[in-house]
Amino acid sequence: MAQISSKNEIRGQALEERRSFARALAPDTRFALEDALARIVIPHLIGAHIIAAYHPMREEISAYPIFDKLLDGQIAALPWFADRDARMMFRQAPAETPGPWGLLQPSGTAAALAPDLVLVPLVRADRIGTRIGHGKGHYDRALAHLREGGHAVRTIGLAWDEQISDSPLPADPWDEPLDAIATPSEWIICR
Repeated sequence: MAQISSKNEIRGQALEERRSFARALAPDTRFALEDALARIVIPHLIGAHIIAAYHPMREEISAYPIFDKLLDGQIAALPWFADRDARMMFRQAPAETPGPWGLLQPSGTAAALAPDLVLVPLVRADRIGTRIGHGKGHYDRALAHLREGGHAVRTIGLAWDEQISDSPLPADPWDEPLDAIATPSEWIICR
């Protein structure tokens, strides 16, 4: 088998693997795995006030069980796009209106927020925090924008165990590395 080295090749293979894995899960098994993920992540949210996550695509592990366990005073935020060409922003949850990408997002009238912690979806990640997403750069640009504005924001990638690479992944200069990664069975400190 030829070595896969480009981000697009890795992304394509990882998407196929994630799709196969997630579609094979029985609903009760998926629920148990997502609940296990939430139990691992929740202790690491102490001290965070505004926590952003994502409305999951079918094969992505859901962050909603984490939102269900937030502490009093913690605010949940989700990605919001004015249109397909707009930079991703975060607005207060819940996701209730269709966005330009076909996923639910908060209403355009929901409060715009600057999260201090972002739960980031991924297609593949390595143990040092290099993340491969869907290839549009939405999270990299949004995180860079927050940080360039002087806003301290931590990131935790959320993944099925099968999405973690023990080998380093290729990174571009604009890629925003993850601070940590959580899976249903593991907490990985990246930097």
